[in-house]
Amino acid sequence: MTRGGAPVGPASDPYVPKNGNDGIDVARYDLELDYRMTSNRLSGTALLEVLATAELPRFTLDLSRLQVGSVRLDGARVGHRQSAHKLTVVPMRPIEAGTRFTLAIDYAGAPRPRSSSWGTVGWEELADGVIVASQPSGASTWFPCNDVPSDKATFSIRFTTEAPYTVVCNGRLLGRTVRSGRATWSFEQEEPTATYLATVQVGRYTTHEVDLDGVAGRFVFPPALRARVDADLRAVPEMMATFQRLFGPYPFPTYSIVVTADVLEIPLEAQSLAIFGSNHMTGRGEWERLVAHELAHQWFGNSVGVAAWRYIWLNEGFACYAEWLWSEASGGRSADDLARYHHAVLARSAHDIVVGDPGAERMFDDRVYKRGALTLHALRHAIGDDVFFAVLHRWTHEHRHGVVTTEDLRDLIVSECGSAGVDGSVVDGVFAAWLEREALPGFPG
Repeated sequence: MTRGGAPVGPASDPYVPKNGNDGIDVARYDLELDYRMTSNRLSGTALLEVLATAELPRFTLDLSRLQVGSVRLDGARVGHRQSAHKLTVVPMRPIEAGTRFTLAIDYAGAPRPRSSSWGTVGWEELADGVIVASQPSGASTWFPCNDVPSDKATFSIRFTTEAPYTVVCNGRLLGRTVRSGRATWSFEQEEPTATYLATVQVGRYTTHEVDLDGVAGRFVFPPALRARVDADLRAVPEMMATFQRLFGPYPFPTYSIVVTADVLEIPLEAQSLAIFGSNHMTGRGEWERLVAHELAHQWFGNSVGVAAWRYIWLNEGFACYAEWLWSEASGGRSADDLARYHHAVLARSAHDIVVGDPGAERMFDDRVYKRGALTLHALRHAIGDDVFFAVLHRWTHEHRHGVVTTEDLRDLIVSECGSAGVDGSVVDGVFAAWLEREALPGFPG
């Protein structure tokens, strides 16, 4: 991918130093996968379109505990070797920088989660199905990849499993074919996608198609949960309409929500879809803020992604603030009221985190979410509603399907302030106080 017109070769991220691979930029993943539910056996062929961003006498990909049978580079078989989480490819001769090539990898094995500082991530068996939750470092549990958030690619996924099961992957469902009791589901995600946002969800589900303010929606869930799902997701069309008004057009052709029969600790986002556990669908709407949070991630985190994990506040702060905006728009507590409440909670918490660079162990700390949202509320107070919401629209439009840093947001806000005749000098002060220091600033205003 490129930023500022210059090629970028995504390498390891300091927050996940064992992931990422020097000298390559993957443009596309074409995955042909076959899964046996009863034996947890996955076999597949991954076809990767790759740009060499440096000379490559050899190079690596992330792949966890799945055994590679062969590797072909532009159709010719080449050498390879493996460790627990890396596949090393050895071309017959060094690949020159700037060369584009295809890599076909045949592999198989019993996929399982990968241990991380944040618990297990990646492919996981459910009681009767599969969930893939890869944030931030689990994509390697089911396909060979360059698993850093800065290396986005398009995806084509064809997934075959037993016919009674429903399969949901990223993007548009192109079709389903059945042969000898097994079904193949074909999906296409044409928009650039970070590897951690690629997913497969498998279960004994039914599907309800719904119009979401002009976006094709699909709710996928166990039939026994129909009444609870209908009740708890009835606000999603209006939620979509509200967010399109506040943030700009929804950035993907479709949006799916998958509800598992299993209990999940937290919901999670993937590109063009979100996943909830049965415990999040009570029929009483008590988790509506999380439904809003995961939908908002489609703009903030998925379409506009982070260039490195240190900037995770840009994902979670925006999604958390979207919860507060939705509350106000739907007749609940105002964004200002919720900001005041969470500021008071933070004031009673430890002040020992730098939200703009929290460190790997604290990247999912709730203070990153809430203080990130408060950063946005402070900016809104400093520059006014007109400029603030113009910034949101420009942010989602100008960085659509790209990757960003905190500095990118700062520069855009200053630019918008200048165009609107608003004093942009306050921006650096807000960023310094809320993102660069441990001490909690006073409530805005």
